[in-house]
Amino acid sequence: MNPSQLHIAVIGLLYLLVFGSGFWLTRSGRPYSTIVVTIHKLISVGAFVFLAISLYQINRGVPLSGAVVAAGVITTLFFFGTIATGAMLTAERPMPAIVLWLHRITPFLTVVATAVTLYLRLGNG
Repeated sequence: MNPSQLHIAVIGLLYLLVFGSGFWLTRSGRPYSTIVVTIHKLISVGAFVFLAISLYQINRGVPLSGAVVAAGVITTLFFFGTIATGAMLTAERPMPAIVLWLHRITPFLTVVATAVTLYLRLGNG
């Protein structure tokens, strides 16, 4: 397995852990367990950091194209949107239903955007 494939496998595993801990959090109900929320948030931030480092390392050999940069920006926006809506949902006061809806949609958009970013990047390398 080459380093790029290993990075993709780790990113996939981290995303599975993010989704799994998110489902665990949902099933635990309100008030949310501080431990479960912390685990979910740490895995999420870790996945984002690992993705950013992976793209940086993959980029060391060949510069990023405009399409890869655009896809990376879109991925980052979806990732931050997911984190922001998740933070709102863990607040003490109830949030509008749109926040929950967005938090259920943006993780999937993040995964798709990540896949497109990695596909474009590795297709250029």
